[in-house]
Amino acid sequence: MTEVVICVGSSCHIKGARRVVEGLTKLVKESGMSELVKLSGSFCMGRCEEHGVSVKVDGEIHFVDPDHVEEFFRDVIMGSWK
Repeated sequence: MTEVVICVGSSCHIKGARRVVEGLTKLVKESGMSELVKLSGSFCMGRCEEHGVSVKVDGEIHFVDPDHVEEFFRDVIMGSWK
């Protein structure tokens, strides 16, 4: 199972964490990967100075622009299953 943890702390909230959460939730469901991907939230990951919302995938932190959630899902999350 791929574990995806999305930062919902104040800095990431301002950067669009809600859109990232909603987008990833929708994409996981639409792709039929609900049994393969576990989504959860976390308060501050300590990377507030980075551009984008902090998202940890299997322990590795990525910085996601809310306008590029689909690309992130395809390249990183689905890419982990290739």
